[in-house]
This record gives sequence, C-alpha cells and structure tokens, in this order.
Amino acid sequence: MSDHEPSDVGQVSTAPEGRTVRGRVISCKMDKTVTVLVERRLQHPLYKKYIRRSTKLHVHDESNECRDGDTVLLKECRPLSKTKNWQVVEVVGRSRQGDEG
Repeated sequence: MSDHEPSDVGQVSTAPEGRTVRGRVISCKMDKTVTVLVERRLQHPLYKKYIRRSTKLHVHDESNECRDGDTVLLKECRPLSKTKNWQVVEVVGRSRQGDEG
C-alpha cells in the first residue's frame, strides 16, 4: 500500500469544459438566481432568411451581482435545482440603467 492520497478531492474535475453561452439578464428578483434570455440566429430552411430564436434560462448567481439588463457569460453545470443547471461565469457588460426606486 502506498501512502498516496487522492489529489482531486474537493477540486473541479478536469473533464472538458461544458457549453458556454452569452445572454442578457431579464429578471434578478430571486435570491442567487437570475433569469437570462439567450438569443441565437438560425437560417430558415426554405426562405434562407435569418431568424432569431430565444431561450430563457434560470442561472445560478452565487454573489447576487447581476442586475436587469446586464450581459453575462454562462457555463453549463450539474443540476442545482429542478430548472437551474447553468451558472454565471462573469458579467461581460453592465446595463446603462440607473438605480430603480
């Protein structure tokens, strides 16, 4: 028996990174959760015109730093709740809105 201890205890796995997407925060009313709108462009199969499709994602925001209108970079992760399996990597751009109130 060797006295080698596993070095990967408590660390992030070295598996390939999950999907990353960029989106806009549309709701930040929940604690540690934001709703992000992710838009993608695809070409219509018959008419060849580019159309926009959108998806709303519930995203984990550990530090509650995101505000409505912010542009954020998201990374796919393990399921954190029934609907939440994405997390905020960084806030790419802040919204130009002032404080509401």
